[in-house]
Amino acid sequence: MKPGKNDRKAALKFTMEELDFLQDNTWQMAESFGLDRRIDHLTGKRAIGLYAWDLELLGDVTKMELEKTADSDLQNLILGLLEKINDAERSIR
Repeated sequence: MKPGKNDRKAALKFTMEELDFLQDNTWQMAESFGLDRRIDHLTGKRAIGLYAWDLELLGDVTKMELEKTADSDLQNLILGLLEKINDAERSIR
């Protein structure tokens, strides 16, 4: 998808734990127009610019994993990540 002139990016910087979680789940982002590749190449040193459709996909993948997991530490990590993604979505809408 090519961004239009009015599409805005939200800058997100992930912690190493969040990044590990996202990189473990990039296989669920097959139809993401390169987002899976971008997540795989992140090192956590700087923020990444994401459009609304990228944030929506990350939120969906994260929510699906939240429903599957029973580990409370992982659930807390996922809930924090979802909050960060939702805040970024609100900031660009």
